[in-house]
Amino acid sequence: MDLINVVDFFAVAIPLLYAGLVGLYAISFFGDKPFANRLKSPALIATAVLHLVYIGLRTAAFDHPPITTVFEIMTLLAACIALGYTYIELRTGATNTGFFILLLALVFQVVSSLYIKDLTDIAPILRSRLLGFHVSTALLGYTGISLSAVYGFLYLMLYHDIKSSRFGLIYHRLPNLEMLEKMSYKAAVLGFFMLTVAIIVGLFWLPRAFESFSYWDPKLIGSLVIWVLYAVGLSAKRKLGWQGRKTMIVSLVGFGFVFLSMTVVNLYMSGFHSFE
Repeated sequence: MDLINVVDFFAVAIPLLYAGLVGLYAISFFGDKPFANRLKSPALIATAVLHLVYIGLRTAAFDHPPITTVFEIMTLLAACIALGYTYIELRTGATNTGFFILLLALVFQVVSSLYIKDLTDIAPILRSRLLGFHVSTALLGYTGISLSAVYGFLYLMLYHDIKSSRFGLIYHRLPNLEMLEKMSYKAAVLGFFMLTVAIIVGLFWLPRAFESFSYWDPKLIGSLVIWVLYAVGLSAKRKLGWQGRKTMIVSLVGFGFVFLSMTVVNLYMSGFHSFE
């Protein structure tokens, strides 16, 4: 079996692994079954590792990182979601939010596997491993910020249920408010760190790689605005003692900027970030 056939096998196997993983987390969350509680974390780590193997094999088989089409980006994004969630789960020990997070990774990976193409005729710059690293760290940064917003939303939802004295399944199965705030903070720190790495790589390498590079590129400015917002928010939490709903609202506002950066800016103001 040659390398391309192995890659095609992984393209089918990875979404099946995510489907099984999401199933385990769903059974654990809604049914609280001991076998699902026991198996879900090891299955999470195994799936994340195998997804990284798939990305590595695909990069080797086609001599470029998976950043050339939206469907390649989707598998990279699914991997970032899995890795980001794995980091948060291992750091906090809270395992009851995986269903909500990993379901999104499953959707991205299914769409990617259905429509991804085996491309070899691409622009030379897209073969750059450093560009792949830049894109990967940026995506992982945005993923961390997005996960922070998800936990912020869950925090506010649980907070509202408690204030309304509604103690249903969400109340009993979600982590408590303190843990959700901690998870949002860990995700924000991860996102901020990885976005910092992506920006540093971009500022020092991209001007040498692209003649059309401009420090006024809308996507670069958008990334810097997001970075500054989170730098202020994280500093305020550490120095001024911000906590609770205030920090959750900041995480949601930050996600709003991420959404604008990845949609409106990409569609209408791509600048040199367009590799056509």
